[in-house]
Parts: sequence; structure tokens; C-alpha cells
Amino acid sequence: MGNGDIRVRGLAARAGGWSARHRWAAVGIWVLFVVLAMGLGSAAGRVDVKDSDQLKGETHTAARIIEDAGIDEPAGETVLIQARGAGLKATDAEFRDAVGAVVRAVEGTGRVTEVTSPYDTKTISKDGRSALVQFDMRGEPDTAGERVEPVLKAVEGVQRDHEALRIEEIGGASMMKTFDDAFGDDFKKAEYSAVPVALGILLIAFGALVAALLPVLLAITAIMATMGLMGLVSHVMPMSETANSVMLLVGLAVGVDYCLFYLRREREEREAGRDAQTALRIAAATSGRAIVVSGVTVCVAMAGMLFTGLAEFEAMGLASLMVVAVAMVGSVTVLPALLSLLGERVEKGRLPFLRRRKRGGGQDSRFWTAVLRRVLAKPVIAVVVAAGALLAIAAPALGMKTQQLTLDQEFGDSLPIVQTYNRLNDAFPGGSEPAEVVVRADDINAPEVKSALADFRDRAISSGASRGPVEIKLHDAQNVAFVYVPLVGGSDQDKAGASLDTLRDEVRPATLGKVDGVEAPITGQVAGSKDFNDQLAGAVVPVFAFVVVFAFALMLLSFRSLTIAITSIVLNLLSVGAAYGILVAVFQHGWGASLVGAEGVGAIITWLPLFLFVILFGLSMDYHVFVVSRIREARLRGLATKDAIRHGVVTTAGVVTSAAVIMVAVFAIFGTLSMQSMKQMGVGLAAAVLIDATIIRGVLLPAVMALLGERNWYLPKWLHRLPDLTHDETPQAVTGPAARDDQGEPLKV
Repeated sequence: MGNGDIRVRGLAARAGGWSARHRWAAVGIWVLFVVLAMGLGSAAGRVDVKDSDQLKGETHTAARIIEDAGIDEPAGETVLIQARGAGLKATDAEFRDAVGAVVRAVEGTGRVTEVTSPYDTKTISKDGRSALVQFDMRGEPDTAGERVEPVLKAVEGVQRDHEALRIEEIGGASMMKTFDDAFGDDFKKAEYSAVPVALGILLIAFGALVAALLPVLLAITAIMATMGLMGLVSHVMPMSETANSVMLLVGLAVGVDYCLFYLRREREEREAGRDAQTALRIAAATSGRAIVVSGVTVCVAMAGMLFTGLAEFEAMGLASLMVVAVAMVGSVTVLPALLSLLGERVEKGRLPFLRRRKRGGGQDSRFWTAVLRRVLAKPVIAVVVAAGALLAIAAPALGMKTQQLTLDQEFGDSLPIVQTYNRLNDAFPGGSEPAEVVVRADDINAPEVKSALADFRDRAISSGASRGPVEIKLHDAQNVAFVYVPLVGGSDQDKAGASLDTLRDEVRPATLGKVDGVEAPITGQVAGSKDFNDQLAGAVVPVFAFVVVFAFALMLLSFRSLTIAITSIVLNLLSVGAAYGILVAVFQHGWGASLVGAEGVGAIITWLPLFLFVILFGLSMDYHVFVVSRIREARLRGLATKDAIRHGVVTTAGVVTSAAVIMVAVFAIFGTLSMQSMKQMGVGLAAAVLIDATIIRGVLLPAVMALLGERNWYLPKWLHRLPDLTHDETPQAVTGPAARDDQGEPLKV
């Protein structure tokens, strides 16, 4: 059954055949590629997204002005001094002594500059119980968290001497240090634990160490090569740490999946009695083709992020696209070469307690056989029940509320600094996150500019946008001024956003806007959140349209069926909708939130819905393409459509289940992190993959295809001119003649 002279059409089949014949060359080329990519990427270094490029709009303009002026804004710190009871006031001697002690203590560290007393800056709360000592950290703001510890200890020393007062520090540097200490290793642990988890599941799935190691090694080498490529590409499109983490997640998921699909099919064919060479060719022609179709579809979905105009999303999209492409190429080239080299040795390292398992793992799944029997017997009921359940799960998504999470939403009350943040906002609404007006003029000291600045400060308070104090900091040499405006609303994003609108739409035009040559963009955390939301809202329709249209086109060309292309899009959208519904139910409404430690969040972080749509739409295509390819293959062999559905779903159940378990486990790790945004991402991804691999692929897909019958393969005559990318890649194309109908004609699907 060697059939070495038969040539199979199709990129994946040809690539697999060449690699199997030139196995050492294929392995050598892959190793050389990985080493070169890493070496060149390391030599080139990685360029990360700059603050001025993060967003468009006023936030971008403000960052550009600061960057062009060469001003490094220091990391600002604040010490809140607050009476514990109602008796002590800021005017009392004990309170004044504490303020003086704080000023002396922080100045004594030698790590700070520009220390101001609340009695000079009027930063005393209306009730007189709270006051703020403010200062800046010396040195680079990005590394201030590494130098702030002596200052924190100095403040703690003052606290010990004044028990009647609450003396707490908060600011960019102290928050940076607190979060690094509390969660800095959180991400690393999650990333490092993902590989052992995947390996453990693969050991159970294959029962052999060598077979389990192959998918993990392919995924790791694909990730390593992509990290190098990211360094090279970053000089054209800057990257980021977030893009790196997303790339690792996606790379591990698809790298393991693709290798799992290929390896399972090769073992299955050998179990069926094929010789090693033929089994590899069949795996290349079938699973290899499914990998290429799936990989290209995932790449297209990831490319949708490039249409957002948001630098962070563009970096994530490009990094994910690259790792999927690398993993796809590796799966259809170096993997068949390694399987050819290993031969029977792929079974080495079998686990004793799994010896009784049938070696190939390609046998029919009893569970899914039982499920399919019922689904195919009554497909209408299956569609109504499954679709109804998913629509019910998706229903909460209609009331989805998205926003940038505040500090207490992101971390809860688990950290003392969050409580300080809340107390500061209660005493000084907006004081912890003031709006920042970046004013640039031809001459910042010109009388009309100074008058406009003073007028802006007064009107910011009289308009109700701020309760003050409004601070103005001049940079004479650069002709730039910073105006810090605490927004009414504080940590309440809706109220703070309304205050920001008042500043932008009313106060600024009536003051600074009347002076010729003056630029005055308003930035800050609230402004950045608003600009991000506005830009993201404008990107939703183009991104959704791009992903859906191109995924539809790829499915149409790959299966030459209008019906399959339409149903694949509808089922994927249903899967994404269900994931949205679970997110809203858990994180916004709090249903079962305590199970994942998400109580009190009340919103979905702004970037997640679009991110999830792109990622899930791409990843769900893995299973869909794999299952439908197997159904189509069975139909080409001459099976009736219903029998082909049963065969395709049941024979792929094992590999789809294994792949889904790995994805769910890896994503669930991120659901255990302390940051609510990471919990939302992990829970959303894990839930969607679980739904996709069970309800969608195991119930809805076969039920819908059973109802459609032969219409599954419908292609209008006017579409017959489309390029044929199917290649009829079936085992018969490798080992014998294709199936024929009753008249002796080749069966067309």
C-alpha cells in the first residue's frame, strides 16, 4: 500500500510528502529558521509602543506635545493624612506636626523632589479632616517603583508616631511597586504553568511521552521563532508586553491543536493497517489541509485587529497572526518529517496505567456515539433545544456595560493601597486621577496666555467640573504648561466623564480656546478611557465586517459550499454571543461571581468584547474546519450525508475533546489571576471554547447538517467559477480511486 508514485494535489499534501522524503533537511531548515529568527530578533531589539502612539484624539496630541518638548513627567506621589475620628482637624497642632514630619521624612530619603505642604497648596478637604502632601520621585518615571521603597518606609515611620491619624502613601510609583509585589509573578506563573498543564493532558490523551512532547515542542519552537520575528517587525509596527502574553496564549493553543490533529490522524491510519509512508501521506492530505484552512482563517481573524487604529490592538493582532502562521507552517513541514524519523518510536515512554488504552486513540467515542444517535434521530428537537439554550445564555449580553475598570474594580479590597485610593477619592473627588491639560503656546508667559490659564482655573471650578484645587505647573523653556484638574465624580467613571466633557466643550473654548496659537488637549486617565472607548466604538463595525466577510469567503473557497460557509459563520457567532452572555452574567450581574472571585465588578473591561470576538472567531474555526473536513471526506467516500456526519463527528470527538480540554485549562489559568480584567479574559475564552467544542460541534453542527441533508453541499452555478481549493484530498486520493455514484461517475461534494 505504499503507492509511492501517486501524487496528491494540495499544498499541505505536497509539503508533507516533501518533508517525509527529506526529513533531515526539513528538520534542519526548521531549526535554522527558529535560531535565525531568535538571533536576528535579539540583535535588532524590540521597539515597544510609545505613550504618544497608544491612542488617537486628544490623548495622542497631549502625549506628542510632551514628547516633542522633551519633558519627562516624573512619577507623582501623594501622602494622605487623615484624622481617624471626628475630633482632629488640619488646623490642630498635632495634625500640623504630622504634616511637618511627613515632609521631613520624605525629603530625608533623597529620592524625592518638589515636596509641597497642604498649607501652601490648599490641598485640605472641605471637612478639614484630610490633607495631602505631594511630591515627585527623582529619576525615570517608568522605573520609579523600584526606588520608592525607602519613601514608603519613611511614611510608615511617621504613621507609627501618630496613631490618631491615618498616614498613607499612594501614587504612580507606590502603585507600581505594590502591584509588582502582589501580581508581578502572577503572569509568569500563569505562563509557565500553561506548558506543564498542556503536556499533562497530552500524556493522558496519547498515553506516551514522546507523542505528548511533540505538540508541546512544536508550539514552543513556534513561540520562540515568533518572539524573534516580533523584534524585527517591531521596528515597523511597535510591539508590547500585552502582545507578547497574547501571542504566547494563542501560540500554545493553536500549536498544540494543529500538531494534535495531525498526529492523531497519522496514528489512526496506522491503526487501520496503513504502512508508515501511506499513513503520513493521508494525514498530510486530510488533517494537513484542515490545518492550512484553519490557520489561514485564524490569521484573517487576527488581522481584524489591525483595523482598530489602536496601537495595542494592532500589536496583539500582528503578534497573534505571526505565531499562528509559524505554527501552521511547522505543522505541515517539520511535523511529518519528525514522524517519519521517529516511526514506531513515537510510542516510546508509554504510561503504565494507560497500557490498556487502545493505542491509536482513533476509535469511536462511546459518549459522542450515544449523543449523535439521539441528535441525528431528532435533529429538529436538537436544534431547538441547543440553539434555545445558547440564545438564553447569550441574552444577558444585550445589557452589556463596558468601561475601563477603576482601581477598586480591578483589584477589589485585597490591597491596602486600594482602600487608600477610595479614601482619597472620598475626601478629594478626582484628586487621585485628575484631568491633565497640556497647554502649548508660542510664549507661555505672554499676558494673554497667563490670563487664559487663570481664567481656565477659575471656570473649571465655577462650572462644577471640579471642586479644586486646580494646580498649574509651568515649563518656561519649552513654552508648555500642565494644568491638573481634579474631576467631580472621582472614581465614578460616568460622573467624571461628564466633568471631562464640561472641561472640553465649555470651559476650554471660553478660555484657552480664545488665544491664537494655543494648543490645549486634555488627557489623564478619565480622558484616556473616553478616547479609547470612542475609538474602539468606531472600530467595531469595520473589524466585525472584515472578519466575518473574509472568514465566509475562505470557508466558501475551501469547501465549495455556500451552505457550509453560511452555517459556519452563524454557529461561530452563536458561540461568541454565548461567551458574551456568560461574561455579563458573571462579571456585570454577579451571578456565580464568587466562584471566580469577581464580586462587585459591575462592568466588562472596554477592550475585551472586540478582543474576544477576534480571538474566538479564529480559534473556533479550528474545530469547525477539522470536523467538517472529516464529514466531507466521508461523503466523498460514498457515505450518505447522515452517515458521513456520524462518522465525522464521532471519529474526531477524541481529538477535539483533547484539544478543547487543553485550551480550556490554559485559559482557565488566566481566570485564576487576581486582576479582574485577566479573570474576564480567561473565563470568557475558557467558556467559549468549552461551548464551542461541545454544544456547537457535538450537537448543533450535526443537527443542522442532518436537517439540510444534500443541501449542505449546495453551490450555485454562478459560483462555480470560483477557485477550487478543495483538491479532493481524501485517503482514496492517496491509496485508490475516488468514490463513484450509481452511474459510475466520481462523487462530487
